[in-house]
Amino acid sequence: MFSPRDMPSPSSIFSAYASMTASIMLLRSMANELIPHPIRGYLFNTFRYLIRPRSPTLTLIIEESTGIARNQVYDAAEAYLSTRVSPENERLKISKSPKEKKLTIRLEKGEKVVDSFNGAFFKWRFICAESEKNNPNDHTNSNISVRSEKRSFELSFPKKHKEMVLDCYLPFILEKAKEMKDEERVLKMHTLNTSYCFSGVKWDSINLEHPSTFETLAMEPDLKNAVIEDLDRFVKRREFYKRVGRAWKRGYLLYGPPGTGKSSLIAAMANYLKFDIFDLQLGNIVRDSDLRKLLLATANRSILVIEDIDCSVDLPERRHGDGRKQTDVQADRASDGWMQLTLSGLLNFIDGLWSSCGDERIIIFTTNHKERLDPALLRPGRMDMHIHMSYCSYQGFKLLASNYLETPSEHPLFREIEGLIEDIQITPAQVAEELMKNEDAEATLEAFVKLLKRKKMEGDVCENYGPEKPQPSKRRKVGCKQKPGVGITKSNIGVTQRRTRRMRRERSF
Repeated sequence: MFSPRDMPSPSSIFSAYASMTASIMLLRSMANELIPHPIRGYLFNTFRYLIRPRSPTLTLIIEESTGIARNQVYDAAEAYLSTRVSPENERLKISKSPKEKKLTIRLEKGEKVVDSFNGAFFKWRFICAESEKNNPNDHTNSNISVRSEKRSFELSFPKKHKEMVLDCYLPFILEKAKEMKDEERVLKMHTLNTSYCFSGVKWDSINLEHPSTFETLAMEPDLKNAVIEDLDRFVKRREFYKRVGRAWKRGYLLYGPPGTGKSSLIAAMANYLKFDIFDLQLGNIVRDSDLRKLLLATANRSILVIEDIDCSVDLPERRHGDGRKQTDVQADRASDGWMQLTLSGLLNFIDGLWSSCGDERIIIFTTNHKERLDPALLRPGRMDMHIHMSYCSYQGFKLLASNYLETPSEHPLFREIEGLIEDIQITPAQVAEELMKNEDAEATLEAFVKLLKRKKMEGDVCENYGPEKPQPSKRRKVGCKQKPGVGITKSNIGVTQRRTRRMRRERSF
């Protein structure tokens, strides 16, 4: 115990305090003079870090996109957390499409979910922040702003579980989400929305409800089987494409007259493979950079379709058959300061370095005039398989008759129809339209026979839809060589017209 005599006097305490204060001020002045400001700041932050209490929690930020590509972890977490909602959640998003079996549940902004895995607990929180940015595509009014949303998940957990989260928990969520997607998969048709966000273009989707299948498709049986075998071979060759150093993709060119089933074949391929369809309209794309963004935004296991490629858009570096370049539209855009969509950009999109940004993708071009396409678009590696969609054959008619009229495989009028349809150029769409006019199968077939006879009397001749030469006979399969004198020429057309006029005069007498 200290006695009162041992206690220092107030004057002594004040003198000691004043001396210590003066010493601190002197040291501070010396530090300001001798130590540069950046080093002082670094030392101060280090000292504050050492004395700050450590948080035992680690938080991971999972954003919706990583630059210009979607974040697969975000998509998986969104699907997985829909199965982990609890009574403590106050706001949820509910939706259901006609083909979905169950309601789709998604978290609302700010909602939290607690999940457990291997005895550890993890806290999830959904973040949605809105922002406004000027639209770079609007050159007329720079004051117009576009609202966009930046969505992300926050995953918080004790730091000691970091290795388990990265090595086990997140891979488990990715695999679980994949299983859920396969079980409840609804095919989607994606199309462009150019006014959705400030980034220029974005995919919007609806459910794909096209009923076309290979069983209902009016195609030559051999050609149909060849397409199915090619698709089966493609989806099974993941390791093969990796071993040979090629992107896991496949290109198909569908060409032929209008109404021959090109769109129906695309839908049948999507339903057969369970692939989504991305319908790309090149007329809505202005720059090569937009094309790259769209490619990165397409999902794996999908079909990218560019219909009527020969008339979708005028591309620089692309020439017609007479050697003229199509540059008028692009020259106008270039004068306004726009970047151009070029043929080289499209080729790089199909077969260049950017085409490897994704797996198990199919690219399909359709055209009514193959001869108008630039040869660079048609070479193997870009369009690997060329499928000629020709006029309706007898086998195609029998399939359509079975689908529309539910007729047996043999009918008394079928033999007459077989003899007529071999020489008539009639599309499957025209046949289907005739078969829908009457529910009475007998009356419908009789009317169809009359139609074929009328077409034969009128000398109905198809237009030239061949790649470079006159259109071959509709009975010829893809890849077969045409025999001399079988093609449709002006002399053949003239002979047919003269024969028709002579037969009409004979009937008039």
